[in-house]
Amino acid sequence: MSNRDGGEAERKKRRSVALWTTFGVVTLVVFLVLAHLAQGTPSASQSSTSPSASAAPASVVKAVTAVPASVFDAVGLGSASNLPKPITAPALTQDGKPRILYMGAEYCPYCATERWPMVIALARFGTFSNLQASHSSTQDQYPNTQTFTFHGTSYTSPYLVFTPVETYTNVPQGNAYTPLDTPTSEEQSLVNTYDAAPYVSASSAGAIPFIDFGGQFLVSGSTYQPSILQDKTLSDIASALSNTSGPISQGAIGSANALTAAICKLTNNQPANVCSDPMIQGLQGKLGGQ
Repeated sequence: MSNRDGGEAERKKRRSVALWTTFGVVTLVVFLVLAHLAQGTPSASQSSTSPSASAAPASVVKAVTAVPASVFDAVGLGSASNLPKPITAPALTQDGKPRILYMGAEYCPYCATERWPMVIALARFGTFSNLQASHSSTQDQYPNTQTFTFHGTSYTSPYLVFTPVETYTNVPQGNAYTPLDTPTSEEQSLVNTYDAAPYVSASSAGAIPFIDFGGQFLVSGSTYQPSILQDKTLSDIASALSNTSGPISQGAIGSANALTAAICKLTNNQPANVCSDPMIQGLQGKLGGQ
């Protein structure tokens, strides 16, 4: 065999090896993609709405996003408790704005309770879109508490960034619930660090909802009693917000005022028409912090 024939054979051998190597890599990639899809763990980017949620009625959305200033002032702190607690932590920001991280789950009755004041307070700083109605688990304490879900909801604000994570639906799956949003490693690290002693009591470590207000304040659990909302429809709760002496308004609006005071600390008291209110200023003094 000539050197020329031997060289041609070697080149054909190398091309054959390269072809099979490429085929193997492509096959591996396809296998990994299919395996990932087969895991069946939906995230916020995979599903825009929760399987148990529906669009919140316009009347309810209006009731929680356009609360009159007179109602806020008449209620003040109301029956709110477990107020935002000041912490010393690195600033939590995004795009040059303070960031609020909410970690909860749709099955959780305490999360269901807390979403009412969260929506009410955040609506004073920005705008919700596609707000969805949902409820807590029918198999947990305070069953079927009517509420919203933050999954699939968007929020825009010139003052802050709101990052909600709903980790599970309210749909049972074995001894747990079907997964929904997957926290990032950073978000999970924040929960592991600050939803634990010494920032919260050892007995309530890991409780949800967990809310990190820009690294300056945290809330673990609900800020008023879930029993207040029991056996009430979504419309019942929304309508009761205007009754400033009633238990629902005293709980949800009072808590919204406390959350507003914490948020104003993050935004350097902007917008002024919200944060310069003497009642909010007084609540800021009760919260302490930076």
